[in-house]
Amino acid sequence: MENPFNPADLQGKVAVVTGGGGVLCAGFARALAKAGARVAILDLKAEAAEQVAASLRAEGDEAVGIAADVLDRNSLERAAAAVLERLGPCDLLVNGAGGNHPRGTTSKEWLEDGDPDDPSLTSFFDLDPVGVKFVFDLNFLGTLLPTQIFARQMIGREGCGIINVSSMNAFRPLTKIPAYSGAKAAVSNFTQWLAVHFAKTGIRVNAMAPGFFLTAQNHALLIDAATGEMTPRARKIVDHTPMGRFGEAQELTGTLLWLASAKASGFVNGTVIPVDGGFAAYSGV
Repeated sequence: MENPFNPADLQGKVAVVTGGGGVLCAGFARALAKAGARVAILDLKAEAAEQVAASLRAEGDEAVGIAADVLDRNSLERAAAAVLERLGPCDLLVNGAGGNHPRGTTSKEWLEDGDPDDPSLTSFFDLDPVGVKFVFDLNFLGTLLPTQIFARQMIGREGCGIINVSSMNAFRPLTKIPAYSGAKAAVSNFTQWLAVHFAKTGIRVNAMAPGFFLTAQNHALLIDAATGEMTPRARKIVDHTPMGRFGEAQELTGTLLWLASAKASGFVNGTVIPVDGGFAAYSGV
């Protein structure tokens, strides 16, 4: 019997990865390329996208780096035209672009008497709507707009799919980051909505919800620059993760390739898969 988990059906497929210059999404691009896909790495910074693409080409893989702003329809349309010209129509879209903003983050986990009047703190009452809007735009619109552009290339073609990147915050909102938690919850909800909306076209839509992985974006929050040790917040995270550690980027690869393969997961649609070391399952007691 043929092994349904062999990702060989990705051979020659065109995969587009947004946010591809970052640690996790560069890992996604690499995994897809090694499975035989022709990969377009999209990033706001052209040099970041090209750096990842060049490293893959040096290893014999087919990859292109393309500058794209996931919040700018015109930029995305130019990127889609470049992908079509250089690689062909998109078979798989990985919506990896996202992030947080300090102006959508509170200073403390709990509000205490006097906090709203303390100018050294950012309390709930001080959250900046501009910062909150930035987070929602980047994570939600930054998923919706690329989907609008690239899914057009999938219509009427078999084996196409979309993989969104949600977060543990969507399952259980973390303290201090209400904007990011809410935005990722929107991504999970949108994943389910879109899976139903696209179901008759044959385009499958799923998402991964990573737990806690060390990246350039969160390194300063989780590792003390002076000591190199985990910050108190990082220690809380690890203590609440039954496996007792942060995830490593390559540990997302299996879920990514499984969802990407129509042969392996062809009846999987509208799901949000946690990759979290047991974080979501642990009540703390």
